Amino acid sequence: MVALRALVVLFIVTAIVFSALPLLRYPRGHSIFDYELWYTTGKHVLAGDEIYFFRAGKYDFMYPPPCALFLAGASLLGQGALIFLLVAINSVAWFYSAKLSALLARGNQRATNPWVYLIPSLLVIVYIWSSYHLGQPNLVLLALMLGAFVALRAKREIVGGGLIAVAAAIKAFPVLAIIYLVYRRYWKAAVSLVATLVFLILILPAPFRGFERAWHDLEKWSAGMLKYSEVTVGQRPMRSYTWKNQSLIGVSNRLLRHVDADAASAPHQPVYVNFTELKFPVVNAIIISVALTLGVLFIAAMPRRDMRTADSDAIEFALLLLLMLMITPLSFGYFYSWLMLPFAVITQRVLVEKVSSILWWCVPALALLAIGLLFPRGAQLYGNTFFATLLLFIGLSIQLFSFKQRAGRAHRAADFHSRG
Repeated sequence: MVALRALVVLFIVTAIVFSALPLLRYPRGHSIFDYELWYTTGKHVLAGDEIYFFRAGKYDFMYPPPCALFLAGASLLGQGALIFLLVAINSVAWFYSAKLSALLARGNQRATNPWVYLIPSLLVIVYIWSSYHLGQPNLVLLALMLGAFVALRAKREIVGGGLIAVAAAIKAFPVLAIIYLVYRRYWKAAVSLVATLVFLILILPAPFRGFERAWHDLEKWSAGMLKYSEVTVGQRPMRSYTWKNQSLIGVSNRLLRHVDADAASAPHQPVYVNFTELKFPVVNAIIISVALTLGVLFIAAMPRRDMRTADSDAIEFALLLLLMLMITPLSFGYFYSWLMLPFAVITQRVLVEKVSSILWWCVPALALLAIGLLFPRGAQLYGNTFFATLLLFIGLSIQLFSFKQRAGRAHRAADFHSRG
């Protein structure tokens, strides 16, 4: 209990410091990064204006229409109060992300070791800080996804699907989880996800913007964001293939094609890190092949429904988050606060097994992430964060596969004894 109280105090102090810095920048007239965009977007919605319009060849606001609607209410408070509200939401999301990660990671254990709360947050503290600093919602998305996993484990599929839908309404990429839901035959969760998204995208905005305007918003967002070409992903022409994008698409394009890997910098000097110069269709074929290989590895490691345990589910959910981080088209630094659950699972496995084989994969992954702290631009040019995530994915896949094998042997032994 003393250790847990100390952790809570440490969390509160850190959250206050992280929250104070964006709040102090505002009255001093310093840049408030995306907080200014959230306020402006909310005001556009309240005024009945267009949400998606081009400026300097791209959309200013790139998130799904429901996200703009959520921001409208917050913008009524004023810009300073909006910043205060959003950092407070980030703090709550961080608290519940740490709590739910530990809850999932402990599996069948009755008590949670304090280290399972502390170590994962420490390992991703840079990405957590980025969410506060820039005003990004990825901690909120993580809390929603973890809440969905807890709901699925408790057989509350409708709640689980609804939580994933809310995450996807804020930032689209969590919708990828529907593939997992369908494969695992979480039919109610999949239907709940789709139904909740339809409600949030078309029905909820109707009283404020009208159904026709809500449909127009969806069409314009889709036309602008659901695009992929030699020069851009969505509305990110200056960042899609630069060092800041650590997704499979971003890393593959800059390592395999002659594209500027630092296009967003000013003053600008083109930087190229490609090992070869392949055609765009060939690179896409490689990307699809790697994505499919990762998906097949994930499926191969999954135990059968009747062999699943709380421990195997924790690894499975961690793998799903890692897979989503890698295959989403845009995956910037602050996305990787999602590593909290994988690191919680790894911490738990090391504590339970004393010496775990997962360390053979975790240690080099941590080394790659550490290099990114020392040389942020140089390391990320070559995809250090992506490859660290890939190592964690492979290591946890092997761990899950070993669970599957042990469960299979136990099942066969039980079947043999029942027949004998």
